[in-house]
Amino acid sequence: MDLNVVSKDKFKQHFANIIADAFQKCYPEKYEEIGHYQVFDPDFIYDNLEKPKDPKMGRFALPVFRFARLLSDKPQEIASKVAQAVDEGIAGNKKLVTVTAAGGFLNAKVDFNTLTMETLQDVLDKGKRYGTSTVGEGRTVLVEYSSVNIAKPFGIAHLRTTILGASLREIFKKLGYNVVGLNYLGDWGTQFGKLIVAYLKWGADISKDDPCLIDKLFELYVRFHAEAKQDELLDEKARVVFKKLENGDTDTTKLWKLFRSRSIEKFKRIYDRLGVEFDLIIGESDLNDKIEPIIERLEKAGLSRISEGALVVDLEDTQLPPCLLKKADGATLYATRDIVGAFWRFEKYQYDQSLYVVANSQSDHFKQVFGVISRLEETEHTPEDERLAPRLKHVDFGWVKFGDKTMSTRSGNVIPVEDVVNKAVSLVKQMIIEKNPNLKAIDKTAHMVGVGAVKFSQLSVKRLTDVNFDWDAVLSFEGETGPYLQYTHARLCSLERNYDKDIKSDIEVTLLAGEEEQRIVELLADFPEAIADAVRNYDPYFIATYLLRLAGAFNKFYQRKTPDGRIDKIISDDVTLTSARMALVTSVRTVIGEGLHLLGIQAPEEM
Repeated sequence: MDLNVVSKDKFKQHFANIIADAFQKCYPEKYEEIGHYQVFDPDFIYDNLEKPKDPKMGRFALPVFRFARLLSDKPQEIASKVAQAVDEGIAGNKKLVTVTAAGGFLNAKVDFNTLTMETLQDVLDKGKRYGTSTVGEGRTVLVEYSSVNIAKPFGIAHLRTTILGASLREIFKKLGYNVVGLNYLGDWGTQFGKLIVAYLKWGADISKDDPCLIDKLFELYVRFHAEAKQDELLDEKARVVFKKLENGDTDTTKLWKLFRSRSIEKFKRIYDRLGVEFDLIIGESDLNDKIEPIIERLEKAGLSRISEGALVVDLEDTQLPPCLLKKADGATLYATRDIVGAFWRFEKYQYDQSLYVVANSQSDHFKQVFGVISRLEETEHTPEDERLAPRLKHVDFGWVKFGDKTMSTRSGNVIPVEDVVNKAVSLVKQMIIEKNPNLKAIDKTAHMVGVGAVKFSQLSVKRLTDVNFDWDAVLSFEGETGPYLQYTHARLCSLERNYDKDIKSDIEVTLLAGEEEQRIVELLADFPEAIADAVRNYDPYFIATYLLRLAGAFNKFYQRKTPDGRIDKIISDDVTLTSARMALVTSVRTVIGEGLHLLGIQAPEEM
């Protein structure tokens, strides 16, 4: 799917146009030879612009080192010649952008008054809709996330997929896509044979109405794996029981339905606490009656074969083992249901892209699943524009660790998400009581901040990086944390309450020409690009870190001092200056609030 996800920035587009024109004038022979290609093409220049590490160098820059061979010239000479051509007016109107050469870079500084006026006007007029786009209109994206396992605790291992997926759902919606958030429950497979065997063998004293039923079932599951190391017959019994479940045995099915319904009840409570929503909740079991038609298609296409009694499909990637569709006893597997699910979901939603937000430990699994689908479509001569395989994307991520330890359900090494949330909320409540005991709605605020802290800890790290959960770091009101952003939002709301006047966009922009104000305006203008980066990379990290930069820039402005050492107050007796600064305040508050929303984090007005 094409992820050209935002309309182009007018300043960057203007820079790209005048730079391409200048290259054409400075290197006419090469331009005549290759035409609108690379540095002679405005679209190429636009796509290759970078952000200078030092914002003082400019709003964006074009590195020219890679074009030295193409132009048979030194990078410094290239940059100097092009900048001079622009300065001399060869490349057209210079009102919006000023171009300078610095080593092998062409840096662009925008007209600040124009940028400020247009950016603040845009934010204040659109409010929460700022950064919204229609580029996804008419296109559907499925996002599978959370996908917890029935009869097991909602452990910390499922926290990251839940939070990442929920955020991606909101981010794609922001860009106009029709988004389907899907919770694909792990409610089928041989593990249920193990669980039912354990329940029948050791669970006689466990009431089916026990409020702790799921926790006790998990204890039985762990016990099964421990006992199975000594008793090999247990695994065989589990396979037999699961086969009975697949065949619709009444008593076995009744137990499975009980475990499933009680699990879903508990999961819903946790999702409500996390503020996580889905558009569709289904389980692996819902695909059982759809498996055979796909198996038949694979057999008819000549792709499946019998290996030691099992049904498998060989893959074109020789580094991967064959994909196992059915065991020798006829039982189907997770991969079988994922293959079937991809086709069923397309029949139902006609998706343009289907995202699987699942840990990177499952990379080979998805390579197998996508590989089988690709081979089937190739063999069946499915038209290119109708194929599913190119639409499927594994959005993988690193582990969540506590003290450098990963979690395992088989060994019982699991930390329930509910315990993590409860502890976070409790610790935040203690902090609020110590720092602001007169705050209204302490419990509500503690919940917002505690849950926000847990979520931000997962989203502020690139998704492929492992997260080591550290309570002190996660709950800090300073530094790169969720509470820091929420506190900044509350501070902005406090300024608006104290000002208590209508915010106007018709302001004197020249009063916002300070270094701190300019940095804030530039960051506000970058919000749509941060959203676009999150979509291109399937990673809310780009929004999380953007918000930290914006909050940091605002707090620097908020704490700025006058030459005589006093705080340069935002609200002062200077009505015109205050009006301009409060337009900036409201714009920052709007963007931070909307950015937190895209991350699935609430923005408190008081803290």
